[in-house]
Amino acid sequence: MDSAISERKPAGEREPAGAGRRELTATADNGLKIVVVGGFGVGKTTLVRSVSEIRPLNTEETMTQAGRGIDETGGLEGLDGKTSTTVAFDFGRITLDARNVLYLFGAPGQERFWFLWDRLFAGTLGAVVLVDTRRLEDSWYAIDRLEHHGTPFIVARNDFGGPQHTPEQLREALDLDPWVPLVDCDARSRESSKGVLITLVEHLKSLYAAQPNAPQENAQ
Repeated sequence: MDSAISERKPAGEREPAGAGRRELTATADNGLKIVVVGGFGVGKTTLVRSVSEIRPLNTEETMTQAGRGIDETGGLEGLDGKTSTTVAFDFGRITLDARNVLYLFGAPGQERFWFLWDRLFAGTLGAVVLVDTRRLEDSWYAIDRLEHHGTPFIVARNDFGGPQHTPEQLREALDLDPWVPLVDCDARSRESSKGVLITLVEHLKSLYAAQPNAPQENAQ
């Protein structure tokens, strides 16, 4: 699938807290679990926060001297001021329609917390792999584990102003199959993050529709 580019806000411009939030319904027929994975500091917590219609649950803790040499930011712009890190997972929710809601789980990026990933992947409908083009190698483990579990996923390139790889170069670097969607996003933007989730849902629908024994929805 060709790369798609979501609209971004000007650098430094953020949406006001609660912007675009909708009133929650009391119940939903289907709760669909989605996991957001990627390397340390790639923007997983930011994406969950920007798109969730509830106040996100997060397990961020302050980075301490004990993490020196482990949770390194490499002096990269946008990360050198990072003072906290996810130690379990982030959780958010977004309503698709009257019957379906997405439950979002943001996985911790540090290698020492990777043992949690297999638990988070249990019951997951699909995943978003968030990548930073300055540190593509940090995404390889996430893609490997998703492929190991047979979990469908898309790749979203978060805009950190890094190298401007072409979609073909990025696919080659990540060894992506041609049917895996690749999109650009700004994890700070609710609309951009929402576009990423819509792309994932559409990808999942196309995959399940292609299965010969896929259940057919009742005509409305």
